[in-house]
Amino acid sequence: MQTNEVTLGALERRIDVSVSQAEFETQVAARLKHLGRTVKMAGFRPGKVPTKMVEQSYGPQVRNEVLGEAVEVAFNRAVQEQKLRVAGYPNIEPKVTSAEGVMEFVATFEVFPEVVVGDLSAAELERPVLAVGDAEVDRTIEVLRKQRTAYAKAERASQEGDRVLIDFTGRKDGEIFEGGQASDFSVVVGGGQMLPDFDAALRGLNVGDSKTFDLTFPAEYHAKNLAGQTVQFEITLKGVEAPILPEVDATFAQALGVADGNIDTMRAEIKANLEREVARRIRARVRDQALEVLSKSATFEVPKALVDGESGRMAEAAKQDLAQRGVDVKNVPVEKGWFTEQAASRVKLGLLVAEIVGKHDLQAKPEQVRARVDDMAQTYEQPSEVVRWYYSKPENLRDIQDAVVEDNVVEWVLGQAKVSEKVFTFEELMEQGQQA
Repeated sequence: MQTNEVTLGALERRIDVSVSQAEFETQVAARLKHLGRTVKMAGFRPGKVPTKMVEQSYGPQVRNEVLGEAVEVAFNRAVQEQKLRVAGYPNIEPKVTSAEGVMEFVATFEVFPEVVVGDLSAAELERPVLAVGDAEVDRTIEVLRKQRTAYAKAERASQEGDRVLIDFTGRKDGEIFEGGQASDFSVVVGGGQMLPDFDAALRGLNVGDSKTFDLTFPAEYHAKNLAGQTVQFEITLKGVEAPILPEVDATFAQALGVADGNIDTMRAEIKANLEREVARRIRARVRDQALEVLSKSATFEVPKALVDGESGRMAEAAKQDLAQRGVDVKNVPVEKGWFTEQAASRVKLGLLVAEIVGKHDLQAKPEQVRARVDDMAQTYEQPSEVVRWYYSKPENLRDIQDAVVEDNVVEWVLGQAKVSEKVFTFEELMEQGQQA
């Protein structure tokens, strides 16, 4: 076998490989002979089918299989000899003419780039600081109370927080438009279900009152025929229900999973959950900053084959997400080209992370993995069962191990960069987490 490496671009390479014709024919004959011992054909006992008949029926298939394997072996041997790290899969095509006694092919492929992490000493990162106290616990309890709101009939005018029952009719240019009419429609005043002008019109009405008002739809409204248009609504109030929030008592605590209804236990559990959530969001914010400065620190070309593969996976994930939302993806074109830029960023970051992990021995340690599993398990009712599931199969731990490796890389970046702390309010941190 002869090889001849040619550089076609920054990462693209070409190698000529050859396969011995005699060796190939020997392998084909051996494969057909072995097949003849087991193949079944009408009129012949197993193992007694004539070789010519076996070759006529299976010869083309066997020759293709043997040739594919031989070329793969020859290619792998060639890249090992040249000490090349192949990225993706090679494109292998036969030469138009070959030397006597050999079959020659041309393999075109990409290699991994040389990855050099840049200087991070000037990079500045911000670590949020937030201590969970009684105020955050109280605020969370209020949210939990509102989530369990009950309603009771009220003999008064409607106001913020009430649940009202209405009939409404909307007209555009005097004609009722599609979706502009409903009867016995229930809505919470100030609940954000309706446009602001509609919501404002619901206040101060008594049962039996009617009200007519103009409403202008936002320019970006989802119904294109209504976007930016001014229409007229008429509403009639048919019922008012006042909100009743549950008392913070033993019954409330039990509803949150505290078996004995102890309020102090409930507050302690809420605080622990908040601390875990705060820690998660701080970790996510710091991680995003660290990985961004890491990516910006290095400049190198990424293999197109890896970007193409990642784009395909992202497109498939998008299709699955749409399907889970009830969208018929058969008629929804999702092209992997839409994800090329994001895929290239992911591939680049993946190569940087792999370089740092290998160079600085940042693989996930068993104790790190166990600590992450234990922390996640605490958010479930039966933590021990969650831990048992993760350790029941090696593949169940894969995502946890990847997350730990990522954490290790982030910590390494933090050790190289300038890190300052900034005090956040609870609301600021929660909002930041939602945006991320």
